[in-house]
Amino acid sequence: MKPLSGVRILEFDGLGPVTFAGMLLADLGAEVLRLTRADGAGVFGDVGGAVLHRARAAVPVDLKDPADRDRVLDLVTTADAVIEGFRPGVLERLGLGPEACQARNPRLVFGRITGWGQTGPLAPTVGHDLNYIALTGALHAMGEPDRPPRPPLNLVGDYGGGAMLLVTGVLAAVIEARTTGRGRVVDAAMTDGAALLSSLFFALSASGLWSGERGYNLLDGGAPFYRCYTCADGGFVAVGALEPRFYAALLDGLGIDPATAPQFPASSWPALHDRFEALFRARPRDDWAQHFAGTEACVTPVLTFAEAATHPHNQARGTLAGSPVQPAPAPRFDGDVEAIRPAAILSLEAALALWRQATAA
Repeated sequence: MKPLSGVRILEFDGLGPVTFAGMLLADLGAEVLRLTRADGAGVFGDVGGAVLHRARAAVPVDLKDPADRDRVLDLVTTADAVIEGFRPGVLERLGLGPEACQARNPRLVFGRITGWGQTGPLAPTVGHDLNYIALTGALHAMGEPDRPPRPPLNLVGDYGGGAMLLVTGVLAAVIEARTTGRGRVVDAAMTDGAALLSSLFFALSASGLWSGERGYNLLDGGAPFYRCYTCADGGFVAVGALEPRFYAALLDGLGIDPATAPQFPASSWPALHDRFEALFRARPRDDWAQHFAGTEACVTPVLTFAEAATHPHNQARGTLAGSPVQPAPAPRFDGDVEAIRPAAILSLEAALALWRQATAA
């Protein structure tokens, strides 16, 4: 039995963080019903959907149809939480906002994820992951010093600062509701979450240990012992030798006399970078990976998604599995057998009957 077995979640179908949050909750064992558009738009049919929509049923519904809206409210009656990512006010206008839903179920947790949040001058405006992290300072710190900031995929805003914080807030509120009998409205803004993920760098900045310039700091590629290098075959290795003993192992593996390559001060980093770069360019990526295997130098090959699926460590743990290949549920729990559960499609009537039957039991 998974940790969230018995927890019921209604997911209003969306993109980005809502979809990822629904997948996480379902992977953890929650019974998630994904309310999709009745015309079929948004129902999984591509590879992305086959992965991100796994482990839960899609329930087509027309939110503008009063009859369907009433059935959704019936589902709300026995749900533990709702998650949604509409712009502020959309569900209220449909009669499905927090006030209407919690009138039917006072212990319901209403999880809302947006880029800007439910309040503030930007709340009603549009945007995407890149816009949200731009406003927090996080984007400015990423990329090369002589080029514009580089988008970190959509991992920082949509998923890290968005979905992860939404799931955390929803689960915290569900635990509270089981004690108090009262649900909460969870306002998860990607700007808030991305800023929270940047806590270390705000702390370093306040201590004078972080420069506002990209590529000159300990964790942004400025340090020659914490960055990626190009190899002879065009592949890359990632070097993460932060601690002194790891740095010593790196120097040993590169054949460098420690007396000629002190780790600090930072003023020595540009020259060290040039030395490391020339050495790594002399051999292919996998040759370096084998060379440093079993050492404390913290050197690993930079793999493509396809290569990651065949790496022995990932295969041994089943980190990437299934068809299509996809990340397995995480984290893992003792005594639990991890499996990738496929998606399904249910009618609204079937979903209602299923939840009623479970409630009666």
